[in-house]
Amino acid sequence: MKIAVLSGKGGTGKTFVASNIAAIAGKSVYLDCDIEEPNGHLFLKGPVIKETDVNLPMPKIDHDLCDGCRKCVDFCAFNALAMISEKITVFEKICHSCGGCKIICPQKAITEVDRKIGKIEERIYKEVELRSGVMTPGEQSGTKIIDMLIDSVKDEQNTVIIDCPPGSACTVMDSIEDADYCILVAEPTTFGAHNLKMVHKLVQIFDKPHGIILNKSDGSHNPSKQYCLDNSIPILLEIPWRRDISDFIADGKLAVEMDPELNKMFKSLLDHVKEEVQP
Repeated sequence: MKIAVLSGKGGTGKTFVASNIAAIAGKSVYLDCDIEEPNGHLFLKGPVIKETDVNLPMPKIDHDLCDGCRKCVDFCAFNALAMISEKITVFEKICHSCGGCKIICPQKAITEVDRKIGKIEERIYKEVELRSGVMTPGEQSGTKIIDMLIDSVKDEQNTVIIDCPPGSACTVMDSIEDADYCILVAEPTTFGAHNLKMVHKLVQIFDKPHGIILNKSDGSHNPSKQYCLDNSIPILLEIPWRRDISDFIADGKLAVEMDPELNKMFKSLLDHVKEEVQP
């Protein structure tokens, strides 16, 4: 079973929810797909036991073979190649690594070399296997990193928790594509409701079964809750705004290990999701 945890914006408590579900699940795999700022390891602590580079193939021009025909330049839809001072120049940051320029070159002047765009770090916390994607600062896209993370659990039999990037961009779509169930995390603000609507539309497009966790609920008017009621979205859990929960997060502690009430709440949540996925 693969459970994706996502939110329309950062700071809603997505990683808080995902890490505590993983801890409750026992023998499980936690994929941190928030590749620009992975922080699941702050809760599921452990030293890095394995590190794998993630590379993309980049075109390399042999200027001795190149006759300046410009076919590669004209072919590239992303303008990653240009003729400058009578030489082909490659702009690596905008290259999509499609390999088309290599194929189309009549002089066979283009080969490919690997360029590192990030890495995957592996850790162990009790019964949880943690795999974190880390994108190199300055890179434009990390979909290859997420693809490698998702591919690593294709045949996984244990529960998989996918901590998605915030928002609804391509990296989020890649993260939820193979998910059996999506948990959306929202906070009780107008901005939070707006972003909840955004990711809710996304999981509808992918036709994923889903439910909402309302985080930081304080009993006052909650636009996110109202959105759920207006759109008949299941509310899986309401996590109250409590100072001790904030302290757990600030100290990098798992709430399910610190508070019996929260432990019970997250166990019930996981049992409910399992029933939804495997009735």
